[in-house]
Amino acid sequence: KMKAIELTNFGGVENLQLIKKEKPTLNNGEVLVKVKNIGLNPVDYKTRRGGGIASRFELPGILGWDISGEIEVENDNNPKFKKGDAVFGMVNFPGVGNAYAEYVAVPENQLALKPSNLSFEEAAALTLAPLTAYQALVKEAKVKKGDRVLVQAAAGGVGHLAVQILKNVGAHVIGTASGKNEQFVKDLGVDEFIDYTKEDFTKLVSDVDVVFDGVGEKVGEESIKVLKQGGIMISIPSGVKPDWKALRPDVNAIQFLVVSNGEDMEALAKMTTEGNLTVTVSDVLPFEKVGEAHLQLETRKTQGKIVLS
Repeated sequence: KMKAIELTNFGGVENLQLIKKEKPTLNNGEVLVKVKNIGLNPVDYKTRRGGGIASRFELPGILGWDISGEIEVENDNNPKFKKGDAVFGMVNFPGVGNAYAEYVAVPENQLALKPSNLSFEEAAALTLAPLTAYQALVKEAKVKKGDRVLVQAAAGGVGHLAVQILKNVGAHVIGTASGKNEQFVKDLGVDEFIDYTKEDFTKLVSDVDVVFDGVGEKVGEESIKVLKQGGIMISIPSGVKPDWKALRPDVNAIQFLVVSNGEDMEALAKMTTEGNLTVTVSDVLPFEKVGEAHLQLETRKTQGKIVLS
């Protein structure tokens, strides 16, 4: 048997229960991964509370999508990975990933080999968050060299990776964060830093090509105003609201949801190997402290990412 953390009901962290259950059986094209680390994201606590992608969940169920670990059982036909390979990936998003467990069944095409210069903790953190930034900015918005991009919450889990991915394609990046994160954000390569606790970005920024909003709500609504005509608005927490669009019918709003994709994972792995993408892991907590990890994430003040071991 294996340990897993099961969500019994939607609501508070007391609904996350440590259980013993059978290891998963494999479907066609799947491998069994012995999990070393699990990366957490805001969608974890949102789904636990009944939001996020809760509508796809049957209770009791197992949350979590981001993993790193080793191949325990390889895929029968024409395997891409062999037993013992170190891998990482985002499992079955936006479906049920069952990742809060010692063993996880994963479609092989959602995984990539872990770069040797990444620890398992870092690899678990380099999944949903950078995939979100990569798929939204590079594949959808097609950001190119010289584009001016505003990143709201540039020190956060998705934000700090978005900045690096943008710098990798040669964009000019304006990043907002609180003053205590100024050096962290500048070290990531931000060209202009704005301390949102002291400064009003709407007075300092205008005519940007793309806004990548990691905050949502009022900040998202204000952000759409600083785009140039024909600019692109991406809001990760909530999507772009209809009343924001009414303010700026002349810009493109991209409704964006990240999807599991092994090829994109490989693109991120390559960036990491080449030294163009690093992840900041702010805390590694033991598996049993998943509730504490959720509460820490819910403060929305975390620099970088939280990981379970």
